[in-house]
Amino acid sequence: MEIKLLEQEFSICRLKDLTQVDFSDEFCFLGKTDEELSLVCSTGLAPSNAIERDDGWRAFRIQGILDFSLIGILSRISTLLASREIGIFAVSTYNTDYILTKESQFEAAVEALKQDGYEIIR
Repeated sequence: MEIKLLEQEFSICRLKDLTQVDFSDEFCFLGKTDEELSLVCSTGLAPSNAIERDDGWRAFRIQGILDFSLIGILSRISTLLASREIGIFAVSTYNTDYILTKESQFEAAVEALKQDGYEIIR
């Protein structure tokens, strides 16, 4: 399985509203529930009106389009990284999964994936 490393730094934000979200960002993940409004975006485009913001995240994606019948892909990766005490923040889209780790753990995560047989695309 191929893993594509993304170059930019990401921020995870808790928002009150969407007024300052830059939807032109190449990567912009929005989560809205009855309890919260969350945004993952490029750090340089993080809204200044965020209630809370956590910077310093890097990301990779599982390359290609994943069929919904595939089971355990995210679980396998999260278990592998957890066994090395690497925390993650996962985002799923219709096509695939994105996994973020803190910048300080990113290279260790990449190395763990490589050792487990994943093909890394930079």
